[in-house]
Amino acid sequence: MNDLGAVLRAWRDRTDPAAVGLTNASPRRVAGLRRGELAALAGISTEYVARLEQGRAATPSAQVCASLARALRLSDDEEAHLMRLAGFAAAPDRIPRLIPDSLHRLVGHLGDTPAAVYDAGWRLLHWNRLFAAVFGDPAGATADERNALIVQFESRNPRVRQTDAERAYFEQSLVADLRATSARYPNDPDVAALVARMAGNDRFRRLWDLRAVASHESAHKTAVHPDVGAIPLDTCVLTTQNTDLRVVVLTPRPDTTAREKLDRLS
Repeated sequence: MNDLGAVLRAWRDRTDPAAVGLTNASPRRVAGLRRGELAALAGISTEYVARLEQGRAATPSAQVCASLARALRLSDDEEAHLMRLAGFAAAPDRIPRLIPDSLHRLVGHLGDTPAAVYDAGWRLLHWNRLFAAVFGDPAGATADERNALIVQFESRNPRVRQTDAERAYFEQSLVADLRATSARYPNDPDVAALVARMAGNDRFRRLWDLRAVASHESAHKTAVHPDVGAIPLDTCVLTTQNTDLRVVVLTPRPDTTAREKLDRLS
């Protein structure tokens, strides 16, 4: 048994079946979960759980690790520890993209408000149903189509409308934020590739050459939905500690019909 197997076994043994919705209909030799129960909760085979615990399996994928973390009700620190044991520790010079389970829950609970999570290079990683309803479902989009800078400067989302002042502020703020990210992660190839691509855009290049550095924290925009029409929104951006993930929450602009329209979509 290796460290990964030992910690999985210990976490399985400590997990209360009732806490994960399982009944204690039959006698148990241990208080925790059976291997088959953990396998069912995580969506993997019982044999694979056994091989992981006994150190006989290849390193599990990040997706399997995340499924195990949810099944075992791990804390964010424990999930990060599991990822490290499986070889998925984020390198210090690469942008973090692992979303803690608590952040998944937070975005999911914001059911009446469009919300999403981006990485430090402004690639969309996760979103709730109302975000998809307002802006279009990103599920089938490519990585480029999910990057806020590419979407903005290449006018890839026809549902977004901005005044000249709103656009100028948003683009200046977004580029200054990317400049700060490029300094924090100077060796990240994705950041370098994004900057190189965007340098071909005149508006981006003029802003990039200003060398302004700032955090993007807010913006204003109007979403134009094919069924409910214009939805004026205010954007609040919260950056998570240590991981630089950006939680974007879009709230209805006061004194407009935006709240009513979001309620209709939700």
